[in-house]
Amino acid sequence: MLYKFFKRIIDIILSILIIFCFSPLMTFVFFIVKITSKGPFIHWSKRVGKNDNIFLMPKIRTMKISTPQVATHLLQDPKNYLTPLGTILRKSSIDELPQIWSILFGHMSFVGPRPALFNQYNLIKSRKNHGINTLKPGLTGWAQINGRDNISLEEKIALDLYYLKNYSIFLDLRIIYLTLFICFKKIYISH
Repeated sequence: MLYKFFKRIIDIILSILIIFCFSPLMTFVFFIVKITSKGPFIHWSKRVGKNDNIFLMPKIRTMKISTPQVATHLLQDPKNYLTPLGTILRKSSIDELPQIWSILFGHMSFVGPRPALFNQYNLIKSRKNHGINTLKPGLTGWAQINGRDNISLEEKIALDLYYLKNYSIFLDLRIIYLTLFICFKKIYISH
């Protein structure tokens, strides 16, 4: 399909550009994270990819190494688990930058449903039941720009289903544009 071909080309080109442009920032953040908290710079998270294949997704570590492997909203008090820079890195979405490597290597795309954690069983099952699992997961997606941390599982599935039925290069570009706006304004980011 022409859409998938162009989407992959855009993913590769944008990934290379972002890696080139953000290398100085990543180097700076690396040193600050290493100085302010114990543990590795990158946290490798087991995520569910296209067709329910598990892959390791890199993020800058924003949580203490003793944090349970669950979605942040399921922690009793997420702020207790954050590293000194965790809040800043999350609210600015800088912690997401290493995912560019997952896009470059084809595990993810810039736009698609956010990859579920390996243990988000209800989300995984619902996506499979609706065929959403046939999509490559994304750094951002329709659900991300329409609520992110503030929507229920049912709302997330409905938004992912909308994307499955309506995806196009134009919708992807709109989602990328709105993601940048939301990140700049820090809308929908609760932790």
